[in-house]
Amino acid sequence: MEADDEGELVRRVARGDRQAFDELYRRTAPWLEVRLRRRCADPDVVAEVLQDTYLAVWRAAGSFAGTRARTGGEAQGSAVGWLWTIAAHRLVDAFRRRARRSQVPQVELTPATAPAAEDEVMAARIGQELEHALLTLPPAVRAALRATVLDGLSAREASVLLGVPENTVKSRVRRARVALREALS
Repeated sequence: MEADDEGELVRRVARGDRQAFDELYRRTAPWLEVRLRRRCADPDVVAEVLQDTYLAVWRAAGSFAGTRARTGGEAQGSAVGWLWTIAAHRLVDAFRRRARRSQVPQVELTPATAPAAEDEVMAARIGQELEHALLTLPPAVRAALRATVLDGLSAREASVLLGVPENTVKSRVRRARVALREALS
């Protein structure tokens, strides 16, 4: 089964193949957990989102497999991009549920080592400038930058996640980089 790609595994899951589902989970869960942890520091929320994501994959694999079959395969993006889109939506849903319950998690940051004073000053200065520059970007441009830079998604995967054409993602990322370069120079 190692030679099967994730798209083929999803098609097999759509036919009710439990072994294919187990293999898809084994291959993608570690990757997905890392990306979710980049967006959420609460391990309980990450675990809940992972569980909800794979439940949705089990239930909706037919929609992915059917869409790819109707469009010739590559037109709708990769199975991994589809999986990340589901996870991202589940994470947003989890944040909304927590906000409604007014139980926003408090995350304590504990530094492993004390940085040098010069490093702290430079990081604070650059961090403030970068934060200000990021806040001046339009939300759609900031989202494209976050998906491609922080989450490490390709332009195609980011387009699936954001629901916009791939070239739109590319142009938004370019606009963001030009704006950030100008703001930080």
